[in-house]
Amino acid sequence: MAEPLILGIDVGTASSKGVLATPDGTVVASAQRPHEVEQPLPGQFEQDADAIWWGDTVWLARKLLAGITARRLCGVCVSGLGPSVVLCDAAQRPLRPAILYGIDTRAQAEIDELDALLGRDTILARGGSALSSQALGPKLLWLRRNDPDAWERMARWHTTSSFLVARLTGESVLDHHSASQCDPLYDLTTGGWAADWYGRICGDVALPRLLWPHEVAGSVTADAARETSIPVGTPVMAGTIDAWAEAFSVGVQEQGDLMLMYGSTMFLVQVAAPDAKPHPTLWLTEGVAPGRRTYSAGMATSGSLTEWVRRLTGYLPIAELASEAGAVAAGSDGLVLLPYFAGERSPLFDPCAGGVIAGLNLGHTRAHMLRAAYEGIACATRHNLDVIAEVAGPPSRVVAVGGGLRSGPWAQIVSDVTQLPQEIPANATGASYGDARFAAIGAGLITGTSPWASVAGVIEPNPEVAPLYERLYELYRELYPATEDIVHAARLLAQPGEGVNLDRSFATTAGGGGRG
Repeated sequence: MAEPLILGIDVGTASSKGVLATPDGTVVASAQRPHEVEQPLPGQFEQDADAIWWGDTVWLARKLLAGITARRLCGVCVSGLGPSVVLCDAAQRPLRPAILYGIDTRAQAEIDELDALLGRDTILARGGSALSSQALGPKLLWLRRNDPDAWERMARWHTTSSFLVARLTGESVLDHHSASQCDPLYDLTTGGWAADWYGRICGDVALPRLLWPHEVAGSVTADAARETSIPVGTPVMAGTIDAWAEAFSVGVQEQGDLMLMYGSTMFLVQVAAPDAKPHPTLWLTEGVAPGRRTYSAGMATSGSLTEWVRRLTGYLPIAELASEAGAVAAGSDGLVLLPYFAGERSPLFDPCAGGVIAGLNLGHTRAHMLRAAYEGIACATRHNLDVIAEVAGPPSRVVAVGGGLRSGPWAQIVSDVTQLPQEIPANATGASYGDARFAAIGAGLITGTSPWASVAGVIEPNPEVAPLYERLYELYRELYPATEDIVHAARLLAQPGEGVNLDRSFATTAGGGGRG
């Protein structure tokens, strides 16, 4: 008899990906489909949930299941960008475009109002995170006020993953992790909905049923089967937000495990104790399994900063420019760079922070600029790690993922600045691979401790450069307070429309894919 298969699908910000895998984690097939993000007004980011979220899911499922014997498919799990929100009618059809996660900053007035009404400190203590543009509650309140027609016709609201589950099964469920990003609607102290606050924001709109990502939400309906080619009755798991699915895909699940994601921004997720306490400059949420919470942190730029350097230097191939940067001595011959070119998220939460390059002289080259950018990003990563360590202890292991791992010396510099080794997984397919693992667990094919992710290699820190980078990090930490007032004042010199982001909520966004 042929080996059973599981299907994982992730809908991301710029593309959707799917994998078909066996219960031991072997990928049988994979596929990807790009899509767009709409920006109807400054600070507003939307997607068509029917055409993109559901359309991509249908396309990926059909492509991956072509030629597969139906009885081999034992489970499906989906994840997605988030927390994003779409309002749907009773037939699970979207009533308006979906509002995306923290990059959409339209609900600042509602954030301020809820902070005043419920108490900022109380929200942090009860929900684990301060309200920001990442929070779902203020966006629901914005929709209630600014699109009353859709609100009146709404039967349910959904996140990306819960919308896909609803379309596949007809069930309205949400996983605990995603719910804990719906601030201030979820109460971390009780592990369930904050019903009193929910009513103030959503009125009598029904609450989704809470599950864990690996738990069965329902089974594929006949209508969904006709569209997707997924067999009727196939169990569908609750799923979750993409960054946490990716962390789970590479085995970040035990207390002290940390995922470091190299992308347009750097994003960190560390598994914490079940009684972990909130911190004002971190995001605290439920994990993807009972008895685990997670701290997360995210920067505003990383890979986007290295691309900025590449653009300034004539769009050289990144491999060529990175090779030049790798040949520059540690410390970039006296440069100290603050990578706050789009403001900064954690731990500063300063939307008006700016990039600073200190120590430039006529002998510095484009290679020095890129090397300094890598070192500045590494220092910012260490800053976030230091804050996480204050409340959760240092990571017991670090697993690195993301496209930035292919960017020359970047990852090695991060290890050298932090003096932490980084494990490189053998399979870095992404969130859809974590979805497949959730599906295998939910289908009873494996357990949460069954072998899945393997390590292909380890980036070891170089102890010889540790003293130099220790001093560089000290200077890095001194540079921001020394230049903060000047940079803030200089921002006021920018003329409207010249591309300078002065939105004070920007620095509290989470970047692509969840809080990441």
